[in-house]
Amino acid sequence: MAINNVVTDTSLNIEVQKGIDKSGDPIYSKKTFSNLRNDVDSQSAYDVADAIKGVLEANSRNVSLTVASDLIKA
Repeated sequence: MAINNVVTDTSLNIEVQKGIDKSGDPIYSKKTFSNLRNDVDSQSAYDVADAIKGVLEANSRNVSLTVASDLIKA
């Protein structure tokens, strides 16, 4: 039985510093940018994230791409 993997949603996540805890370590939260094209390639997504990070006032770190999909019987 063949199964098709159908991508249904793609979003870009950037961890952005939102403050500092009592011991002086940075606290990060995720900023999510939804509704990316489902066929976006990794390099293009990274380039967009890098451009967004460049205009943010806060420090940022990890970038991730979240892809949701449905598994459908063929």
